[in-house]
Amino acid sequence: MSTSRKGPRPALPAAEVLAHYIDHTLLAPAATRKEIDRLCREAVEYGFKAVCVNPVFTAAAAASLQREGPLVCTVVGFPLGCSLPSSKAHEAGYAVEAGAREIDMVIHVGALKAGDYKEVVRDIQAVERVCREGGALLKVILETALLTDEEKRLGCRAAVEAGAAFVKTSTGFGPGGATCADVRLLRRETGATPVLVKASGGIATCRQACSMIEAGAARIGTSSGVRIITEARQAAREE
Repeated sequence: MSTSRKGPRPALPAAEVLAHYIDHTLLAPAATRKEIDRLCREAVEYGFKAVCVNPVFTAAAAASLQREGPLVCTVVGFPLGCSLPSSKAHEAGYAVEAGAREIDMVIHVGALKAGDYKEVVRDIQAVERVCREGGALLKVILETALLTDEEKRLGCRAAVEAGAAFVKTSTGFGPGGATCADVRLLRRETGATPVLVKASGGIATCRQACSMIEAGAARIGTSSGVRIITEARQAAREE
């Protein structure tokens, strides 16, 4: 990852500010209800923007956080993106009814790589329609490690055309995670639009998170949120 290279330390925002960028994430296939409950408690304690959980835990997370600040985010078509658009839309509808306020969907990566732009837009629109009707925000996962730079640009354009709120780099289950170069590329492509960038995949340290934000990320998806904020607080004490 580009964020592992040595270089000038990125400026560190206050821990409370940094926490509000973070989607506190637990998408492991063996995750338990007990672990989801702990994830929600940590999100409240540290002031994270959202928790991101698998669909089966959406209702539980919503019940846990109903009187608290963090939002509930879940994933659709995850992690491969190869479900039918109607299936993704149905999954998103369940999630919104269960209390999700943000949906992270995986695009049909094969369609994008085949140059079937209309199919990619149609896939995203099916989920965006459900999100819009239910008052939820849609983030579109491109799985950038599988794409050329031109394919990443086309994916951004499809997300913009379909009405998404964010483009997101990675699922965390693909061959690679977020890089600052990809975040900059996505941000350049979406820069004149309201669409923002979420960096996700392999972000495990405060330095990495801050580098992604400096590159243009408006949201960070990570399972290492507690470590990141702990490091930010330690850095502040040492200044």
